[in-house]
Amino acid sequence: LTIIAAGKSHVFDVELAETDEQQMIGLMYRTKLGRREGMLFPYPKPRVLTMWMRNTYISLDMIFIKADGTVHRVEEGTEPLSEEVISSGAPVSAVLEVPAGVASEIGVKPGSRIVQKTYFPSYK
Repeated sequence: LTIIAAGKSHVFDVELAETDEQQMIGLMYRTKLGRREGMLFPYPKPRVLTMWMRNTYISLDMIFIKADGTVHRVEEGTEPLSEEVISSGAPVSAVLEVPAGVASEIGVKPGSRIVQKTYFPSYK
């Protein structure tokens, strides 16, 4: 997966959470995640998505992605083990979770682009 932010491309090695079970477990119970690793949660139709950090031991940045591959919003530095609901705030097609601090480090903001061969194949 490639994130295009602040005029630069950043390549990430991401796992796909495509099934209901994979999406339910996500990054729970993990104790580490590399700075250029993450997990993509794609959904078949845009909808308001809600996430939480139950049983998730590492802080994450959650990047909410619209159907066209643009970033809708970023929730930075989520609190490990929290059951607070984190909402996309509007219909989106996916969430990308990366280690906390990465979004700010590379300049991910609303309007940044995500390119991934299956779900967001092109950059316009």
